[in-house]
Amino acid sequence: MGIACVTTPIPGPRSKELLARWLEVEADSTGYQAPVVWHRGRGCVVTDVDGNTFLDWTSGVLVANVGHCHPHLVEAVQKATAELINNYECASEYRVVAAERLVAAQPDHMDKCFFLTTGSEAVEAAIRLMKRKTGHFEVIGFYGGFHGRTYAAASIGGLAGPKRGYGPAMPGVIRAPFPYFYRCPFGSKTEQECADKHLEALDDAVRANSCNSLAGVLVEPYQGAAGFIFPPRGYLKRLEAWARDKGMLFAVDEVQSSYGRTGSQWGHAQEGLTPDLMCIGKGIGCGIPVAAIAGRGEVFACLAKGEMSSTVGGNPVSSAAVIAILDIMQRERLSENAARMGPILFERLRQTQEKCPYLGDVRGRGLVMGLEFVKDKKTKEPAPTLIPQIINRCAENGLLVGSVGIFGNVIRVAPPLVITEAEVHESCDVMEKVLLSLESP
Repeated sequence: MGIACVTTPIPGPRSKELLARWLEVEADSTGYQAPVVWHRGRGCVVTDVDGNTFLDWTSGVLVANVGHCHPHLVEAVQKATAELINNYECASEYRVVAAERLVAAQPDHMDKCFFLTTGSEAVEAAIRLMKRKTGHFEVIGFYGGFHGRTYAAASIGGLAGPKRGYGPAMPGVIRAPFPYFYRCPFGSKTEQECADKHLEALDDAVRANSCNSLAGVLVEPYQGAAGFIFPPRGYLKRLEAWARDKGMLFAVDEVQSSYGRTGSQWGHAQEGLTPDLMCIGKGIGCGIPVAAIAGRGEVFACLAKGEMSSTVGGNPVSSAAVIAILDIMQRERLSENAARMGPILFERLRQTQEKCPYLGDVRGRGLVMGLEFVKDKKTKEPAPTLIPQIINRCAENGLLVGSVGIFGNVIRVAPPLVITEAEVHESCDVMEKVLLSLESP
């Protein structure tokens, strides 16, 4: 008998009641999800209010890297909550230790951090720091990039959704195409050619749009919201060198890609990068609201007292979570588990791709992957209408998945990093069953 067990229709009666009540009072503006009301989570397993159990490929949108409700995290947060919840900018022992631990976990060239609340807030801080440090105002972003929904973060991003209807966007953003080899706009035959063409396009974008006030580059190690798009190996290192050559700061948005997700603590380590700034979120708190910006002390030195703060950033409860999660990551060697389980999961999905006429591409690294669905593998025409069908049928069979993608045609594969080989195979069995029963898009 498997781990997942669904005994009611989806949604179950209690879920159906709660979903109806929810729609009466809260704006219905979130993305499409399986009609399941979560009740509890442990490790990679989620139980809904109707008693159904599911294997989770969402990690609560790449948040629960150490698994849902890890006992050490729960205990640390409960203890801190009973002592002190908020103290604004005043120091607490929790905050001091959390900062020490986070700096120790950073790459050697980074020696400072600052705690905030959300990934978007960390991105906003990085953009301000790049401008403040250089005295320039232009920041380079990329097509398909997603950095949050606040003003500067949405402006530098390369997806229409966060900006649509809210213009004008922040001045000074220069956007260039990001290498998406499966759909390379230049028709590249190899990944290397794709990287070359995109660096040429970046030069063209700067020549056409820069006012000679280049401050920095902000890039994701892989583009999550765009559909888990990984650039060709070596592209990011060349991009960093390009930025350095122009006297710009180089920042990475690791809100989604860090904390072991790609098989190493930091996603940019896979490419040997040495960024000036790093935006951290999601996995740093595993559901507890906390984010951070990390980087070189010389960059932070441009700020005077009072020039960066956050109402609840670095509060004792969040700081306790930061410490506990670093404990768990190290003790349980979760980056290594992601590196071990990832290839097993990837190979199973590639085998399913060969059997499914609509699964056009499987891509990823560690325990983060994207399944891109098309109407025809030769034309690569996106098939977004398949996505709700896949999400619902997976839930009916005990697997929770979500969707992303520039064209809305990519299924997210991002289980908690504590996933076991048995859980990998059971969840892949469900996905294969669903995909081989799909109706034509």
